Amino acid sequence: MSPELTAALSLCRNLPSPPAIAVRLIELAQDPETDIASAADVIALDMGLSARMMRIANSPLYASRRRIENLGQALTMLGLNATLQLALGFSLSRALREDEDHAQLLQAVWRRSILSALAARYLGLARNVRKVEELMLAGLLQDIGILALLQLRSDNYPSLLAGAGSNEELLAHERTIFECSHADIGAELCEQWGLPPYLVDAIRHSEAPAEPTDLFGRCVALSGSIAEIWLSKDTDQARDTALRLVHAQLEMDSSQFELVLQQVSQMLPEISALFDVPVPSPARITYLLDHAAELMALRNLRELQDAGAAKRRADDFEQQARRLTEQAHLDALTGLLNRRQLEVVLAQEFDRAGRADRPLSVAFIDLDDFKKINDQHGHLVGDQVLQAFASQLQGQLRGSDTVARFGGEEFVVLFPGTNEQTALEVIRRVLGAITQTPIVTVANMPLHVTFSAGVATHGAYERFTDMRDLLKAADDVLYRSKNLGRNRVIARAPDPHPTAC
Repeated sequence: MSPELTAALSLCRNLPSPPAIAVRLIELAQDPETDIASAADVIALDMGLSARMMRIANSPLYASRRRIENLGQALTMLGLNATLQLALGFSLSRALREDEDHAQLLQAVWRRSILSALAARYLGLARNVRKVEELMLAGLLQDIGILALLQLRSDNYPSLLAGAGSNEELLAHERTIFECSHADIGAELCEQWGLPPYLVDAIRHSEAPAEPTDLFGRCVALSGSIAEIWLSKDTDQARDTALRLVHAQLEMDSSQFELVLQQVSQMLPEISALFDVPVPSPARITYLLDHAAELMALRNLRELQDAGAAKRRADDFEQQARRLTEQAHLDALTGLLNRRQLEVVLAQEFDRAGRADRPLSVAFIDLDDFKKINDQHGHLVGDQVLQAFASQLQGQLRGSDTVARFGGEEFVVLFPGTNEQTALEVIRRVLGAITQTPIVTVANMPLHVTFSAGVATHGAYERFTDMRDLLKAADDVLYRSKNLGRNRVIARAPDPHPTAC
């Protein structure tokens, strides 16, 4: 890059710049002490960004069996790394599209960026790259230098961009006129913003003749060639070029390549809506993907007929990732959060309650005489009871509440921003509903259950040292409830009417 252009890039005041929230997200991403609660506090400042994070948590890209109802649940499900990377991508893309003078050109740039983001993600999944959200962010930002050149060279670059018939033609013109490419400009700009070096390097090496040596960089560089399949006038030629490059640089065969294209195509409508940038799929692409799916089905059928390859079916990478996430966070029997994930969420809510000076109530629930159910009806019926109870319990709580299976027949409910009396009333209402309706039917006979529960609250008259002390306090109250005769809910605070429901 010429010294003149470097100087212009550092001095130009009209260049796109990240908004305040994006700047804060960049800082959080580089702070080893960052946690989900800190990220949530920043994201919550922007209602539009919060809504997008909830939508992506509920999208097929990350969907779990439980509907995400609030920002805290969304960020907990996504995890800290995905939260920061995706939120940063949403924040930057929205802020950097606000240029009415070049609206059509920017629309085309962002179409390519969204396609590249998806392509980078699924190439990374195919090659087992762990940083899939970082790949999406790098793919989204790899053409950010075009936005800078639209401002730096507003006299000639818009016409240059509009007249380029392909990305290769645009790059050739840029190097002839500016002695660099938009990838060089984008890397310089992102370095000024303070983005991590691996993202800056991936953007710098995203265009030929650069040849990234690491797997992350190769996935980003190849994502643009896959985006061209949707954008080029000659879809077949673009597909053949992308397949050749992917095979040479990632050692992927045609079936793996077609799977990546199918995954991009399936997620494209969802991601386009999230970024508010329409990216249609030309009829030729639909035909190619359908044809590839038919060939794959025939190949799979032949494999099934081969005794030595009876079980060889290509796993869908995204479904595998989703199953692994569920195994890590959810209880296999009930679909609720498991104990380990409960402790993560409780720690976050406890920290958030302390910083916001608001109450946090915890209810510890234990099904009464559950051992008798197992002894009289068997463990399969016991499992049915636990599943039905979990479903009814979750169905009667608010979207902002969190319910988890602690272990065996024990459950825990978190009530953020809720005082002890309100939490007590909610759990008592649940107990009343549970006792009035058979939980399951066994041999055409209704089976009823009751439970005992204890409620403790951090805030108001009592404050606990940490979340474990709060959980233990609720557990202690639960045992007091059991000793009083079961089938009742009591609170840690003195209650003049600790009667059974």
